[in-house]
Amino acid sequence: MSPATRPAEKCQAKPLSLDARTLNLLQAPIIPLLLKLAWPNMLIMLAQASTGLIETWWIAKLGAQSLAGMALVFPVVMLLTMISAGSLGGGISSAVARALGAGRQIEADGLVLHAIVINIVTSMVLSLVFLIFGEPIYWAMGGKDETLQAALTYSNVIFAGNIFLWLMNGLASVIRGTGNMLFPALVTCIGTLLLIPLSPLLIFGFGPIPAFGITGGGIAMLIFYFLGSLAMWGYIISGRNAVRFRWVRLRWANINSILHIGGLSAINSLLTTVIMIGATALVASVADFNAVAGFGTGARIEYLLIPLIFGIGAPLVALVGTNIGAGQHQRALSIALTGGAFAFVVTEIIGILAAIWPEQWLALFSAEPDMIAVGSAYLRIVGPCYGFFGLGLALYFASQGVGRMFWPILSGVIRLIVALGGGWYGLYISGTSNDIFIALAAALVCYGVIIATAVRFGVWFR
Repeated sequence: MSPATRPAEKCQAKPLSLDARTLNLLQAPIIPLLLKLAWPNMLIMLAQASTGLIETWWIAKLGAQSLAGMALVFPVVMLLTMISAGSLGGGISSAVARALGAGRQIEADGLVLHAIVINIVTSMVLSLVFLIFGEPIYWAMGGKDETLQAALTYSNVIFAGNIFLWLMNGLASVIRGTGNMLFPALVTCIGTLLLIPLSPLLIFGFGPIPAFGITGGGIAMLIFYFLGSLAMWGYIISGRNAVRFRWVRLRWANINSILHIGGLSAINSLLTTVIMIGATALVASVADFNAVAGFGTGARIEYLLIPLIFGIGAPLVALVGTNIGAGQHQRALSIALTGGAFAFVVTEIIGILAAIWPEQWLALFSAEPDMIAVGSAYLRIVGPCYGFFGLGLALYFASQGVGRMFWPILSGVIRLIVALGGGWYGLYISGTSNDIFIALAAALVCYGVIIATAVRFGVWFR
C-alpha cells in the first residue's frame, strides 16, 4: 500500500497545530488557491527556462556549429533539470507536504537533511557519467567534428559544477512543499536578471575579462546555480520557512519517502529526454547540422513548456499531497483535474501560436534557411498538440502528490513507443523528417489522453 493511502493517515483528524499556510491548502476554494500558488511558480519556471534561452541566443552568435553543439547538450541539461526539480524535487515536495498535512512537523524538518544528501549523491554520480562518457553519448546523438567538440566543451563545464544545480532545485523543492511558491520565484528571477549581462560578458569578454566562448556560457550558468543554492539555504536556516533544517539520523523510511516518488518520476523524465535524443538522431540521419539546429531550436519551445507546466504542477504536488495526508481524497482529485485543465489551455494556446508564426521564433537564433525550414515544419505539425502534453504533465505532478506513479509511467512508455517507433517507420517509408514530426505529435495526444482518463476514473484510490 502506498504511503499516501495508509489507513492511519486517512482516518486521523486534522491536527489543531497546523500552521496557517497548511490550513489554507486544506480549506481554501480550489480555483483561487491554485491560481494564487501557480502564478509565482510559473514565473520562476519561465525565468529558469529563460536562462537556457539567454545562453542559446548568445551562443548562436558564435556560429551554427556552436548552436548545433548546444542543441545536443540541451536535452541532457533539461533531463537534469526535470529530474532534480520535477522528479526528485516532486518527491521531496510531496513528502514534505504529506508530513505537514498529517501534522508530523519533526518528520518534515528531518526531510531537509535527507533531501540534501540525496541530491549531492545523485549529482556526483551523474557528473561522473557525463564527464567520462560524454563523447560517445553526444556522438551517438549525431554529433560530429566541430559540433561534437562544441558539445563536449559546454557539457564538461556544466557537469563540473552539476552539484549546484541539484542543490538549488532540491532546497527549492523543500520550500515549495510547504506551499511557499513566492520565495523560489524571486530567487530565480533575480538570478535570471544577473545572467543577462553575465553570459555575454563571459562568452565574448570585455576589458580585462577574456572571451571564454561557449565555455563562458557554462560558467555563467554555474554561477547562477551556486548563488541560487546559497539563497535557498539561507532562507531555510533563517527560521522563516515552515520546515526548518534539523540534524537527524538518516532513516531509510524518509529516504524511501522521497525516492519512491522521485525515482519513479525520474523514469518519466528520462523517457521524455530519450524521445528528444532519439528524434534528434533520426533527424541527423537524413539531414545536416543546420536541420539538427532547426529541430533543436523548434523543440526548445516544448522544453520551455516543461518548466511552465511545472509552474502549475509544483503547487499541485503541495496541494494534492497535503490533502491526501489529511485524508481529503475527493478534494485532492478535484484539485488535480482543475490543474490539468488549466495546463491544457495554457500550453495549447502557446502551441497554436508557435504553429502559426514559427519563423518569428526561429529567426531569433539563426537566419539559415535550412534551419528555419526544418524548425518551422516541426512547430506546424507538433505545436497544435502541445495542449495534451500540458494536460498529461500536470496530472503527472498531481500523481506525485498522491504517490501513485504507475499511469504516468505507462503513458510515458506509450509516448516513447509511438514517437520513436512511429518516427523510425515514417522515416523508413518516406525518408523525410516530416513523418518523424507526425509521430511526435501523435505521441503527445496519447500521453495526455491516457493519463487524464486514468485519473478521472479514480485509479489513485483503488
